[in-house]
Amino acid sequence: MASSTVTSSQPSRPPRPNLAFRQLRGRRSPAEFAAAVRRAAREIGERVSCDARYIGRVEAGEIRCPNYAYERVFLHMFPGRTLTDLGFAPRSSVRGRGARAAADTTPAHDRIRPHTTGETGAGFEPYDPPYPQYPYDLSDPYGPHTDYEESDVLRRAFMTGGGATVAAASLAPIGLALDARAAQRPVRRVGASEASALEDAVRRIRLLDDRHGADGLYRRAAAPLRAAYALLDAGTTRQATADRLHSGAGELAISVGWLAHDSGRFDDARSHYAEALATARMTGDDALEAHAFCNTAFLARDAGRPREAVRAAQAAQRIARPLGSSRLMSLLALREAGGWAGLADRAGCEQALTRAQALFARGPADADPEWMSFYGEAELEGLEAQCWSALGDWQRAARHAGRAARLQDPHFTRNIALYTAELADDLARGGHPDEAAAAGMRVLDLLDQVQSSRVQTMLAGTARVLLPHRRAAGVSEFLDRHAGPARTA
Repeated sequence: MASSTVTSSQPSRPPRPNLAFRQLRGRRSPAEFAAAVRRAAREIGERVSCDARYIGRVEAGEIRCPNYAYERVFLHMFPGRTLTDLGFAPRSSVRGRGARAAADTTPAHDRIRPHTTGETGAGFEPYDPPYPQYPYDLSDPYGPHTDYEESDVLRRAFMTGGGATVAAASLAPIGLALDARAAQRPVRRVGASEASALEDAVRRIRLLDDRHGADGLYRRAAAPLRAAYALLDAGTTRQATADRLHSGAGELAISVGWLAHDSGRFDDARSHYAEALATARMTGDDALEAHAFCNTAFLARDAGRPREAVRAAQAAQRIARPLGSSRLMSLLALREAGGWAGLADRAGCEQALTRAQALFARGPADADPEWMSFYGEAELEGLEAQCWSALGDWQRAARHAGRAARLQDPHFTRNIALYTAELADDLARGGHPDEAAAAGMRVLDLLDQVQSSRVQTMLAGTARVLLPHRRAAGVSEFLDRHAGPARTA
């Protein structure tokens, strides 16, 4: 779908946090509060797809006024209060969004009005067919609608245009469309073909990330994620299909969270991982919960919260132990080791690393999750390198990073760039500027194919360390090339 031609009129001032709404949440997590909102909606016959991310956006002030469905749910949850009591702006102050002089100047297809009769769960009625003619770009989560209308409105808009198959077909923005004939058939209930399309979406995103990195994929992956939750909302008559859909949606949330994580959007990543965790707990999916905790631990380490990383990794190990995958337990032990390294606890780190190596040596098993295809000897070496780097043992870190780069399957271009960037940084900090520059040049060669903020941030750090060594062999050439025009894949 082409980007919207509607001119955005985002307010010039930054959003003001909604402290009143935050106070109402109390001690519940955003995901727990979102679940309470969905329960309240069902009590009054509404259907909203509230998640932790939506709650976060409300509390951050990004949603100045909820759509009509959410308004009814919130007023039901907090009887006697008005929208302004809940910290929202009056609808009259945001409905025009500052760019419209009057309602009669707005194009008909750009208006949304509440139902007066025959209310539906969406809580709105578009004037024109809602999909695909809807003016906003559904693939852009930060498009014009984010000022006062939650993305649930758009999600339900395309659901009304042709049933569950429309939602499944919207997996197309990154080449994830269903069979064309299936996309033309209106379907009231979701079936195995839609579940398969969702699972294929997860595989395709992982494949593209392995080859090209996250930066160019993150925004494009938002639409398939919304489509996945729309499929859940559409319902299914078979429990086995429902389980596949929930698992697929959770795995997709983790994949999109990883894209956010690797491209430096830590808050977005945390929200996606929390949504996957909530989905896992609602459905009792231990494998999905272990995966969500695994990624949460990695994010916490990168975000400078090493103690949280340790706790999340330990929680993942408790959940994963009965699943029968030694390789999964090995990876989770490495996540724990990363947390201990961040805490400068060398003993704790070494114990976790020893456990990870022993578990890895047991070999693969049928119980190994599909998403762990990246985890081989190269990743084991790479994660160990990161631990020694965090502990300041540059020589040992460089040795493991070098092994990781040599062992990595050529398919994983992004990981080769990552391990080589780690090697360059460890060599630079360990007093080997010429070797560091050579490794850095190899990374620059790969950046024609890879977009990863993580890799570029590491390389920038290496360049800063090498600045005083410009006269060393190859360093000046590396610094000049690194400072040149940015590459795009």
